[in-house]
Amino acid sequence: MLHTVANADGFFAISFVPAFVFGYALGSIPFGLLLTRLAGGPDPRAIGSGNIGATNVLRTGSKALAAATLAGDMLKGTAAVLLAQRFFGGQEAALIAALGAFLGHLFPVWLGFKGGKGVATYIGLLLGLVWPAALIFCAVWAAVAAATRYSSLSALIASAAAPAFLLLIGRYPESLLFLALTVLLWLMHRQNIARLIGGTEGKIGF
Repeated sequence: MLHTVANADGFFAISFVPAFVFGYALGSIPFGLLLTRLAGGPDPRAIGSGNIGATNVLRTGSKALAAATLAGDMLKGTAAVLLAQRFFGGQEAALIAALGAFLGHLFPVWLGFKGGKGVATYIGLLLGLVWPAALIFCAVWAAVAAATRYSSLSALIASAAAPAFLLLIGRYPESLLFLALTVLLWLMHRQNIARLIGGTEGKIGF
């Protein structure tokens, strides 16, 4: 019995540790920083919230760079799970790679573990794992944004809806994963939450 457990643990390490490392490596690509540098724009870490996500890149004054950052941060998550699923052991490896990619975006080793807040990568992971959940996320985000004009609040509510939807459709491993990712996303938005409570959070278009 102990021998079987040891073999199982060894198989887990051989199969899933590379998937996690691969996901982390893709997730830690700082598209916001790379694209603004290539375009000769200001360092997004020196303005606004100081993170490297699309919302802060938008504060550099370039909608095109912000859109490209959004696409890059989404697609690196999608690529991480699809490639891990193909090359590292199926759906279980894809979930491990998804966790790695999200942590890589939030805490990239190349930038002193100071990355983005995770919204775009969260959507990209949903797109790669359970694409209808990505549509639900975007629909909830759009509805809340239209009603309140708060981008951060929209992301917070949409990220709470995603694991609930996954649970509803019977995708239990994915619902647990995205519940954990939602907790991390909310932690990364703690300053936004404080501003929402205080009535000082900036609105879309202002």
